[in-house]
Amino acid sequence: MTGTEHHAVVSLGGLAAELLEQARDHHSRRGARTIASGTSMRATVIALAEGAQVAEHDAPAAATLQVLTGQVRLHTEDREWVLGTGELVPLPPQRHGLTALADCAVLLTVALR
Repeated sequence: MTGTEHHAVVSLGGLAAELLEQARDHHSRRGARTIASGTSMRATVIALAEGAQVAEHDAPAAATLQVLTGQVRLHTEDREWVLGTGELVPLPPQRHGLTALADCAVLLTVALR
């Protein structure tokens, strides 16, 4: 990301639609683009075609997940959340995974150390 792009305005709806189209055509059934990145945070839009998954992985120190469109299931070993359009949740501090219950796009915002 160059200095001129650092403060660019991003249309989340438009980007979500574009990435979802890519996800439907890609073998992984996913698409993603980092829209903001700095020394203290990163924001990424992730699109998942229905049924696609993000395998379980360790949690960052602090992060939120906001559903821009569609529906997802966020799960840990002992808990799960079903989230729909417009809902936001702080990510749990343990290993977690994500499944697209319908075509969806989410905004992942991560605080960096």
